[in-house]
Amino acid sequence: MDEATRATVEAWAGRAVAGATPLDGGEVGTVHRVTLADGRRVVVKTGPTEPAVEAGMLRHLADEVGLRVPDVLHAGDGVLVVAYVDGDDDAEVTPAVERDLADRLAALHATTADAFGFPFDTLTGPYAQPNPWTDAWPAFFADHRLAHAAERARDEGVLPGADRERVRALVEDLPALLDHDPTPALVHGDVWAGNVLVDDDRVAAFVDPACYYADPEVELAYVAWTETGGDAFRERYAAVAGLADGHDERAPAYRLYPLLTHLRYFGDEYLAEVRATLTELGY
Repeated sequence: MDEATRATVEAWAGRAVAGATPLDGGEVGTVHRVTLADGRRVVVKTGPTEPAVEAGMLRHLADEVGLRVPDVLHAGDGVLVVAYVDGDDDAEVTPAVERDLADRLAALHATTADAFGFPFDTLTGPYAQPNPWTDAWPAFFADHRLAHAAERARDEGVLPGADRERVRALVEDLPALLDHDPTPALVHGDVWAGNVLVDDDRVAAFVDPACYYADPEVELAYVAWTETGGDAFRERYAAVAGLADGHDERAPAYRLYPLLTHLRYFGDEYLAEVRATLTELGY
C-alpha cells in the first residue's frame, strides 16, 4: 500500500496502520486487508475509478434489500474503505452454497423499480455503465449495454468493424429476441466466484457490484457463463423465483455484454467467444 493511501486511511481512522496485506480481487486497482493500531480490520481499495460510485452501489444493495455486502466506512480521496468480512479463501462452492446463492439472488431480484436503469451511472470493472431510466427493456439493453459496449470496444481497437456491424444488426432485432415482459429487478451485475465470499456453506458477502434494475435473466446468464452456479443453483432459483419461458434462448444475448466488457479489458482472447456468441444468435 503506497504512502498516500496509508495517510488517507490513517486520517480517516484516527489511528496508525499496523499492517497491510494484498488481497485477491485487485484486477482493477489494488485491494488490501488493513489492520489498524486499535485492532480493527478493514479492506482498502484504490484504483482508477471514483470510489463514491462503488460506495453508492454497496449502500443501495444494503439499504434496498439487505443484501450481505461490506459496510462502507469511507469513500474519498481516491480511496474506498469497507468493513472486512471473514471468508474461507479455500471454500468450495458446494451445492449448499449454490442454493444459498440462489435464495439471496432471488430476494435481490424481488426488489423492483418502475423502469430499467439506476439512480446514477454505475461501473462494471473500470468501465462506465450508463443507466438512464428507460421504460422498455429491449431499448435499454440495446442502447445502454450492447451498443454502448460495442462502440467503446471498436473505438479502443479491440472489436473489428465487421464484428461491430454484427452487433449492430443484433441490436436492431432485440425487440423480437427479447420478447417477454420482465419487471425491472435489482441485480448485483457481477456475480462470479471472486465476488462471492463464502463461509460455512453460505454466502458471507457479495463484493464489487455493477448494479442496476434489469431483466433478472442477465444475472442468471452471467452466473451460468462464469460457472459460479450449476444445477443446484438453477433448480433452487427456479423453485423460489421461477424462470420465464424462453430464458435459455435469451441467455446468449445477455452473455454478449460481459463478453464485450472482457474483450475491452483483456483483449483478443475474448474475440473468438464474442464471434461464436454472435453466430449462435444467428448474426
